[in-house]
Amino acid sequence: MNHAPYTADMTQQLLMIEDDARLAQMVADYLGQSGFAVDTAGQGNEGLVKLGAGVPDLVILDLMLPDMDGLEVCRRIRAMPGDTARVPVLMLTAKGDPMDRIIGLELGADDYLPKPFEPRELLARIRAILRRRADGTQPSGSSRLRFGSLEIDRDARSVSVAGAACELTAYQFDLLLALAERAGRVLTRDQIMEAVRGRELDAFDRSIDVHMGRIRAAIESDVKNPKRILTVRGVGYVFAKQQD
Repeated sequence: MNHAPYTADMTQQLLMIEDDARLAQMVADYLGQSGFAVDTAGQGNEGLVKLGAGVPDLVILDLMLPDMDGLEVCRRIRAMPGDTARVPVLMLTAKGDPMDRIIGLELGADDYLPKPFEPRELLARIRAILRRRADGTQPSGSSRLRFGSLEIDRDARSVSVAGAACELTAYQFDLLLALAERAGRVLTRDQIMEAVRGRELDAFDRSIDVHMGRIRAAIESDVKNPKRILTVRGVGYVFAKQQD
């Protein structure tokens, strides 16, 4: 089943990788009414082939697929070349299964939504992810932030350490930028999530820690002894002003 294949004049293009044809049809129709062009794939390999042919603005990825699980699909997406590896991924997970959610975030998913879900919540999350990406491309003062050998380019939405590119998802870039723009200030998890999502963090949602671990793995020389993003126990995180 296909819906609105990607064309150059469409600005909000989504790919939904979901084997439930009825659900995919419902979501495609609903999102289509909100101005999105939705293409669908019923299997993981089919979705990867579509991604190889053209990069959408966002991927909606089901965890349970007939040929491979969504975690493996997410892993392969993040290993793809160029912009494809950085496409935002919204993962659909089984309700009440936090381990799959955490693993998905560790593999590079930008957000998750438990099944069953309200279409309006799916739409809100998609818009939030796309809005963060659009807002992140707007310069605020100087385009680049430098902290020792670490450089963050707002315009290019890229991060490098000593000239070597660091691979981060769109959401992880936003988290890092939010911290870097407030360097030296201790931020709670709620404050960090509010800065990038525009909504408060659920009191029991520890996904922020998973993302911070991924960011540290990309920018720290020693993840076990971080020098750039420091944990303030019982409070949150602080981005160091002085770095090597």
